[in-house]
Amino acid sequence: MTGFDLAFERVVGHEGGYTTDPKDRGNWTTGVIGKGELKGTKFGISAMSYPTLDIKNLTVDQAKVIYKRDFWDRAKADQYDSAVSYQLFDMAVNHGNGNAIRMLQRAAKVADDGQIGPMSIAAVKAMTVTDVIMRLNAERLLFITKLTTFATYGKGWTNRVAGNLQYGAVDA
Repeated sequence: MTGFDLAFERVVGHEGGYTTDPKDRGNWTTGVIGKGELKGTKFGISAMSYPTLDIKNLTVDQAKVIYKRDFWDRAKADQYDSAVSYQLFDMAVNHGNGNAIRMLQRAAKVADDGQIGPMSIAAVKAMTVTDVIMRLNAERLLFITKLTTFATYGKGWTNRVAGNLQYGAVDA
């Protein structure tokens, strides 16, 4: 198993099943705690991002279609070594495409405009896979420690990064 299928299997393992934590803004259809409908998150697919989706009854196959279309393809993950693609994909699912792409661009030392184009792709490809993974995860740690919800969710996010570094050591 390689590419998207392996990345999906890993990310779904991180994201888990159905949750309706009322303190997590992603579980609310408006993205604002206490406003809108508390529909939850399942397989990392959140009510905030997909307010009209039946989150509770979402199947893993439906989630896979969403992941491919809205995260893998938008991040142009097929353009990179599979080890980098997985890292970028996991970040896109967890932090949004724009944030993940900007972190990748900062890791590659190009303008962080959130748009993947030829310059960004070339800069990433000019680096070793190990360097990209290390710098990308460093950017991710810098990003998550600045979030106001780090005190609540930071341990889980940090453990996720640790797991991704372990994958990186195997994949690179």
